[in-house]
Amino acid sequence: MGLTKSIEKNIISIIAEVAGVEDDEINSGTKLVEDLEIDSIKAIEIVVAIEKKYNIRIRDEDVPKITTVTQAVEVVNALLDQPAGDV
Repeated sequence: MGLTKSIEKNIISIIAEVAGVEDDEINSGTKLVEDLEIDSIKAIEIVVAIEKKYNIRIRDEDVPKITTVTQAVEVVNALLDQPAGDV
């Protein structure tokens, strides 16, 4: 649970920076488009920042699935759980 909370905190910081809001304005259920008005350009910025932070590769087809903070955390967790050769 500690790692997931850490990932969530980092993802919230990334999203807050791109969205131009404070970290405490975002929680696990925050909707990126509806609540923060994240457009496709900002979504790409968020994905790239997450990829760099965790040294992972989020597949293009997975990007539209990331609509909330919780979903972003789930995608990162799933990718971090994969063996290095499975990306």
